[in-house]
Amino acid sequence: MSFIDSHCHLNYKGLVEQQQDVLERARAAGVSTMLTISTRESEWDDVISIAEREADIWATIGIHPHEADSHAHIDTAKLVERAQHPRVVGIGESGLDYYFDHSDRARQQTSFRAHIAAARETQLPIIVHTRDAEEDTAAILREEMGKGAYPGVIHCFTASGAFADIALELGFYISISGIVTFKNARDLQETAARLPIDRLLIETDSPFLAPIPHRGKTGEPAFVADTARFLATLRGIDVMTLAEATSANFHRLFTKAAA
Repeated sequence: MSFIDSHCHLNYKGLVEQQQDVLERARAAGVSTMLTISTRESEWDDVISIAEREADIWATIGIHPHEADSHAHIDTAKLVERAQHPRVVGIGESGLDYYFDHSDRARQQTSFRAHIAAARETQLPIIVHTRDAEEDTAAILREEMGKGAYPGVIHCFTASGAFADIALELGFYISISGIVTFKNARDLQETAARLPIDRLLIETDSPFLAPIPHRGKTGEPAFVADTARFLATLRGIDVMTLAEATSANFHRLFTKAAA
């Protein structure tokens, strides 16, 4: 039985200092593949170098909405260019974050649309971050889909069930993090229990959001197994079925990694 951590930050503080140990613990826990995500241009070389060095790790290139103001120079052409690297399998993470508003909302939207255009051109999935911005995120995703289809995933899903339905309607996958194990995550648990199993991914978003029973610790990819076990119980299936389904879904979405 093996798991795929579809979203982690192996270059972040808390993981990078003990990176090899982190990877060994993940593999020992049955994690067969990890996708390490970039959030700013200065990270692109770092995540790509990890993926070049480790056969079971892939990388993405993108600009987080928090960083949109300081990355106005990153356009679709730049993203498409860097996405040609053989170890880059996705675009992002990008999206909208109105909770912190670290970047101007209009600038976030411009950056988000540039990432979607890159996903459309490359047919690499866009990894979508959305927080307190459901309405605008849904509107942009739908409007951009009207310009031509593109693949994608809503990562670290914490939005409403209604937003999940919109994402599914648009063909998106939905990734569940360790938040689903938290006691106060009742609404998320209800949504996660009913998501179509062929559109479901699992992730850690490590070093953040360590699931129970690791709450309060630095998150790491090994913990995706704990999230998988909780999610399987929530859905009334065995963990092997969930592991197989989410792994197959990952390779169906991230076709460059599957190839």
